Amino acid sequence: MNIEQLYEIYKQFPSVETDSRKLKKDDIFFALKGPNFNGNVFAQQALQSGAAWVVADEPLLFEDKRIIQVNNVLETLQQLAKYHREQFSIPFIAITGSNGKTTTKELLHEVLSTTFKTYTTKGNLNNHIGIPLTILKIKPDAEIAVIEMGANHLHEISGYCQYAQPTHGLITNIGKAHLEGFGGEENVKKGKGELFQYLKDRKGTVFVNTDDPAVFDLSKPINNTIFYGSKSDNAQGTIIQNDPFIEVSIESEKPLIIQTNLVGAYNLPNVLAAFCVGKYFKIPNDKIKTAIENYQPSNSRSQLIQKNNNTIILDAYNANPGSMKAAIENFAKMKGDKKILLLGSMMELGAESEKEHADIISLIDQNKWYAVVLVGKNFKEIKNSYINLETSLQASDWLKKQNVENAQILIKGSRSVQMEKVLEAFQ
Repeated sequence: MNIEQLYEIYKQFPSVETDSRKLKKDDIFFALKGPNFNGNVFAQQALQSGAAWVVADEPLLFEDKRIIQVNNVLETLQQLAKYHREQFSIPFIAITGSNGKTTTKELLHEVLSTTFKTYTTKGNLNNHIGIPLTILKIKPDAEIAVIEMGANHLHEISGYCQYAQPTHGLITNIGKAHLEGFGGEENVKKGKGELFQYLKDRKGTVFVNTDDPAVFDLSKPINNTIFYGSKSDNAQGTIIQNDPFIEVSIESEKPLIIQTNLVGAYNLPNVLAAFCVGKYFKIPNDKIKTAIENYQPSNSRSQLIQKNNNTIILDAYNANPGSMKAAIENFAKMKGDKKILLLGSMMELGAESEKEHADIISLIDQNKWYAVVLVGKNFKEIKNSYINLETSLQASDWLKKQNVENAQILIKGSRSVQMEKVLEAFQ
């Protein structure tokens, strides 16, 4: 069966699933496999659960007319997404970067949805499986799509572009993330720059954060550029208040004041990106303002939580040296004299891990804190005078025993450390 024939089936059953546990009636089940799982094993169960079709790439122990045999399920999923993408002639905006991808994507979705039927990446489905699934969820009524692209090695973004085929692009920033996979900071720049290179070759449009020198440098060869930043002509803005939420003033016909629900000065470029993209698509200022002000962060990303008279900043979805440094510096400037840091290790830093964790400890040393708890072996291996624990649950137990009140608490760490579990101290 070729992709055109499979696409005809997809049009009849336009819901794709790769997790047999989440199957709904009339889904097409793509039996993906990896080092620790094999979807082919669940093919029969998928049909019994109501799947309309199953796409498999191994011989099965049963026969059924609803089985579609292919050479490689993942490649077929990606090819189907590419074919579906090619049915649209609407703007596809791709977003990548070291920090702030998801927040920027969500803000763009809020702004664009005020005027256009907008589809976007759900959660963090931003990899070689999530991006095809995102594309296949786009319905014929779409007017704009926003696709988030994560990456931890070279040539990954360029691969995504082959089936997402963006017309517009945005790199939030370039920092020390996934150094282990990329093999160094310069390769991070090259890897993220694959998006701009794709758009340059196809005369696409890029939105450029002028406050990030590496991003600005990557944009120089591109003809169609729209700039935003604290000193940009197109979308210029500054923070006028930052405790606890940032209030932003954006230069426009008259200053546009936006009171966000975002914690941290590091969110300024994300807000300016949303404003910049909104203005590019001719959305009125009042709609942009309302959309940004209505956005509520979730999923452990710069969330402000009140527990037992304590103010908690939960930013535990991920961490790298750049985002960790920004979070600590922002927290240090906030009001309060009972500040507690609960920080988890930063992962995927490779040979740079020891240096980067040592630099974070040096940064912590520059301020006075009520208490500092460092979680994970990456911190523990470096000599320091703070509380060192192995797991986030141990950190939760420690916090529970303190019975703190009227404190300000920052919780941050890489995804695998699961620092959000610290909140169990308040249950």
